[in-house]
Amino acid sequence: MRRLAGALLVTCLLLAGPAGAGPAWGPALGARLAALEAGGDDEIGLYLRELGTEGPGEGGERFGWRAEESWYLASLIKVPVAVELLARVEAGELSLEETLVLRERDYVDGAGPTNWAEPGTTLSLGELLEPMLTESDNTATDLLIAHLGLAAVNDRARALSGGGLGPITTLLEVRREAYGRLHPGARELSGMDMILLRLIEDDERRLDALAERLGVPRGELALPGLDAAFAAYYSTALNAGRLDAFGELLAAIGEGRALGPAATAELLGIMRQTTSGEARLKAGLGPAIRFAHKTGTQHRRSCDAGIASRGSGSAERRWAVVACTRGERDIQRSEATLHEVGRALRELGALGP
Repeated sequence: MRRLAGALLVTCLLLAGPAGAGPAWGPALGARLAALEAGGDDEIGLYLRELGTEGPGEGGERFGWRAEESWYLASLIKVPVAVELLARVEAGELSLEETLVLRERDYVDGAGPTNWAEPGTTLSLGELLEPMLTESDNTATDLLIAHLGLAAVNDRARALSGGGLGPITTLLEVRREAYGRLHPGARELSGMDMILLRLIEDDERRLDALAERLGVPRGELALPGLDAAFAAYYSTALNAGRLDAFGELLAAIGEGRALGPAATAELLGIMRQTTSGEARLKAGLGPAIRFAHKTGTQHRRSCDAGIASRGSGSAERRWAVVACTRGERDIQRSEATLHEVGRALRELGALGP
């Protein structure tokens, strides 16, 4: 059915031709996206906006593919956390040299160097900011959120996105909410509990371990498996939003409306060093495009978003790009899909000739 629907959509797009509104390359890009969906198990979401320099609405061409739907954004939410931190540094309220102490209760499962630090380690805000973005460090993220305040992060995210982003939570709460769909007791589990569960790759064994840790029979889990638990979690607005709204947040950064020049340059400089998701959009965009980006990954969900640029000086052009997939279990296949999305943007001239 998916392949048939995709084929029909491709046909409609081709028949529409250049008469429709939007950029000249839009129908061809839509056809490529529909063909990608028809050939796999992922749905694709994409938002592209060329940036201007004078303020909101000054940018050039725009393109959306399911961009007005709600998507789970995963670790893309770390970008507004970074903006909140750097804005407070700009205002003189905080310093990147300020330090926090890592405690055992602070650990969250996931990638990044902070989980390898011993309890009691002192880390500066700057030492947490960089791995949060470049390696998607969850423990670093939750330490920063606790220091900044979740309400402040959400207020800034809503203001910069035009209100199209759902509530942001801590990364530990993501796990608690997802597993909490299986049993309410999971909402009381610690970060270390979640780390131990994450180490178990097989879904059935992980559910057995969850029931054992909660002290309940496996039959008391409310849903049949992790797919159902995460599907129920994704149905909420938590850590989700429209791709065009997240694109507007990126545009505010790129156009200098979110931060001053020095902080904007620092943020984008860190995002250009991102090491997660090397096989995603960046691989498809090719070496002519510089990409300051952040990735996001969760159960059957993957994203890649940032500011792409080419040229230099007065000839430089820049775009906010947000792409997500949903449905495929194999993350390598989803990354290959995002690679192909980046390749389509390059080959069809969406990011310049």
